[in-house]
Amino acid sequence: MIPLFDRLAAPLLRMLDPEQAHALALHALKRAPLPRPAPDDAKLAVAAFGMRFPNPVGLAAGFDKNAEVIDALFRLGFGFVEAGGVTPQPQPGNPRPRLFRLDADQAVINRLGLNSEGVEAVAARLAERRDAAGIVGINIGANKDTVDRAADYVACIAALSPHVGFLTVNVSSPNTPGLRNLQQAAALDDLLARVIDARERAAEGAARRPLLLKIAPDLTLGDLDDVVGVARRHRIDGMIVGNTTVSRPKLRETAKATEQGGLSGRPLFALSTRMLAETYVRVEGAFPLVGAGGIDSGAAAFAKIKAGADLLQLYSGLIFRGIGLVGSIKRELLDFLRVGRMEQLADAVGRDAAAVTAEPWPT
Repeated sequence: MIPLFDRLAAPLLRMLDPEQAHALALHALKRAPLPRPAPDDAKLAVAAFGMRFPNPVGLAAGFDKNAEVIDALFRLGFGFVEAGGVTPQPQPGNPRPRLFRLDADQAVINRLGLNSEGVEAVAARLAERRDAAGIVGINIGANKDTVDRAADYVACIAALSPHVGFLTVNVSSPNTPGLRNLQQAAALDDLLARVIDARERAAEGAARRPLLLKIAPDLTLGDLDDVVGVARRHRIDGMIVGNTTVSRPKLRETAKATEQGGLSGRPLFALSTRMLAETYVRVEGAFPLVGAGGIDSGAAAFAKIKAGADLLQLYSGLIFRGIGLVGSIKRELLDFLRVGRMEQLADAVGRDAAAVTAEPWPT
C-alpha cells in the first residue's frame, strides 16, 4: 500500500503548490485504508521520558498541526507523532504564499507563522482518541499578538496535558516575531518556571507529562550554554535539536533562497547535527535528546543517533522521499546495528558527539 501510494501520489503532489499538496496529503490520510504496520524489531525500541517507544522515528511538528490524522500516521510506522504547533487562540498565520519547495536542494522554506485552529479544537480531537495506541506529543506556542507569551504556554499545558504523552515548548519558530527571544537566559528561566508549575498543577490527580524544549539550530555556543544551563536547572525532561534555520547555506535554487522563513530539509542536516552534538556534550546525560533536521535516510538517522539523539524526528524528508521513508530508515538502522555488532540503539547514542564538535563549523 505505501509503495503504491508513493508511486502514484508523490508525482501529483510535487506538481501542486506546496500548501495545496500538504492539504491534499492530509485529506488522503484521512481516507486511505492503511493497514496496520508490522511490529517493530525489539532492537529499535527506545526508553526515554519514562516511556517505551517502539522505534525512534517520530514525525516532527508542523505536518499535523491540528491533530487531524494521528492514527493514520501511526499506520505509516512512526514510533511517535508530535502534533502542532498549537496556539491558545485560533490564528491564520502569515499571508500566502508562505511555503516554498526547493526541489534541487531537497529543502523547504516556510513562514507559516504558527497557523492553528487553536487549543480548544485540538484538545477536542485529542480527547476523542485518548485511549488509542501510540505516543503522541503536542508542540505548543504563543499567539502572535499576545503580550504575556508565557501565559499562552501555560494555557496550552492546562488544556492539552490530559490528552498527550508529552508536551514540547516551542521557543524556536522563526516566523512569530520575537518568539526566539524566549531562548535568552532570563526570559527562558521565567518561562520554564511558569510552564513547569503549570505542568505540575495539570498533573494533580493525573499523570505527570514530560516537558521538552525545542531550540533553534542558530544559537551561538554561548547562548547554547545558557539554554542548557537553564534547562538543567529546571530539570526539563528533554530537548529537541532543532527547529528550522534562518541561515542560508549554499543553495542551488538561488531565487527561492531569498524567501523569508525557516529552512528545513537536507541543507539543514550538517548544522542541526553539529548543534545536537554540542548540546549532547553540555547536557551530560541529564536528559534525552531528540535529533531533528535533514533526516532523509537511514545513514542520516544513524548519524544523528551517534551525535547524541535518543529519538529522531523528520518531516521535510517525506516530501522528497515519500512515506516509505519511515520503513526504509528503520530497516537501515537495523543494518547499522548488525554491522556494528550492537544490540540496541542506545549502544550508539553519542558515540561520535565529541568528534563532531571537533570538526570545522558547518557552512
